[in-house]
Amino acid sequence: MHDPTVLKMAKTILNYSFKIKAGDFLFVECESVSQPLLAAVYEEAVKMGINVDYHVNQSAFEETFFQNASEEQVKFQNPLMIKRFEEITHLLTIWGTSNAKSLASIDPRKLQAYALAKRPWKEIFYRRLGEGTMEWCGTQFPTFAEAQEAGMSISDYQEFLFQACMVDREDPIAAWSELEERQQSLVDSLNKCDEFEIVAPDTHLTLRTGGRKWVNSSGHANFPSGEVFTSPVETSVSGKIRFSFPGIYMGREIEDIRLTFVDGKVVQAEAAKGQDLLQTLLETDEGASMVGEFAFGTNPGITRFTRNMLFDEKIGGTIHLALGEAFAESLGVNKSAIHWDMLCDMRSEGKVYADGRLIYENGAFLPSLHQ
Repeated sequence: MHDPTVLKMAKTILNYSFKIKAGDFLFVECESVSQPLLAAVYEEAVKMGINVDYHVNQSAFEETFFQNASEEQVKFQNPLMIKRFEEITHLLTIWGTSNAKSLASIDPRKLQAYALAKRPWKEIFYRRLGEGTMEWCGTQFPTFAEAQEAGMSISDYQEFLFQACMVDREDPIAAWSELEERQQSLVDSLNKCDEFEIVAPDTHLTLRTGGRKWVNSSGHANFPSGEVFTSPVETSVSGKIRFSFPGIYMGREIEDIRLTFVDGKVVQAEAAKGQDLLQTLLETDEGASMVGEFAFGTNPGITRFTRNMLFDEKIGGTIHLALGEAFAESLGVNKSAIHWDMLCDMRSEGKVYADGRLIYENGAFLPSLHQ
């Protein structure tokens, strides 16, 4: 017997987030603690005539691997992963762990090498998403570890998560469809803009998006969602930005990040905590020091920082940049083994100008965007 809200979440993902039909090939990946959602998705998918396979991981296994693996093992390119990403039509990633800090003591250079080893199948993943031959959705199952990271009890965290996913409502699909329609008007207007100027405390950054595409993220690739994003022209990013919240990478925090860009590349990077990890990430490859994503968070139901970027980047009144891999669907071309989001709160003293006119102030879009 499935929890009714978890079952509603599974049905919403299969019937709204994905465009999936009988005969398609769905692959689900999760950690063992998130198996209640996997079980609900699996049963519903089989009933729909979908071909389903899955992989269940253990955070303890990841820790064991990184503590003991040789350099050759870390760099091993699993041919089964490459084959999987060539064949599946739909991928569901269910996040949720029993230990959010299992990799906190691992040498950043090992994590960097591992990320580079995954690049061949990551390239297939991003290419097929851009072609429209594969769909992906990433979602979160409520666990004690994530609740602790967010500073909440498990019951409060469950309530927060289910509200963010709108599965506490009678008709979640109708609610997500309404959000999708509202955000489309933003995307339509942003696609007419080219030059953006971002102004906030310790931040003055310019970038261009002409020739790129703004994307309406409304509960399909991410569940929950609530953002509009694009990939800026790589060489156009110039200026400085200070990120309001810690950057999180594989469970490790980098605090008070300040970046300076010249002609699209990071030329100076500072952090109050985690400087070594920050520098290691920037040196992952050529594209790691360039911006792959620029986005506005638009979900009014997500208001607090939880140390989980699935939710945090959707906080209404924030913007975020991602270093590394750009999105083919937004016509970005930057390539990297990483895609790492960092968040800037715009709800106090934040302004964004587009082509010289003020379109966004104190965390809200202005009517001038649509003029």
